[in-house]
Amino acid sequence: VQLQASGGGLVQAGGSLRLSCAASGTFFGINNMGWYRQAPGNERELVANITRIANTNYADSVKGRFTISRDYAKNTVYLQMDNLKPEDTGVYYCNALLKVLKLGKFIDNTYWGQGTQVTVSS
Repeated sequence: VQLQASGGGLVQAGGSLRLSCAASGTFFGINNMGWYRQAPGNERELVANITRIANTNYADSVKGRFTISRDYAKNTVYLQMDNLKPEDTGVYYCNALLKVLKLGKFIDNTYWGQGTQVTVSS
């Protein structure tokens, strides 16, 4: 199982970026999917997540600017980031809770993508 993230880059303050993260491999369902970020010297923090039935949750710092969504057919989660601010700079990681088969049993396991850099200049 692999999560492949893409879409990071360098943008000026006020600009937009769209991150994508696709799950691939052998699994039997996807529960929650989400995005976290980590700025230099800071701990990794939740940015947004979306449940299997599309309920969403956002960090207060991004409410009204970021939108998380998912494409069930493509096993992909997106993060549309608008009105970006310098404090949004960091490495963004996608995360997914997948149902996998291990030792003959179905379990929910958490997977992480490789991280994509987002840099917002002032």
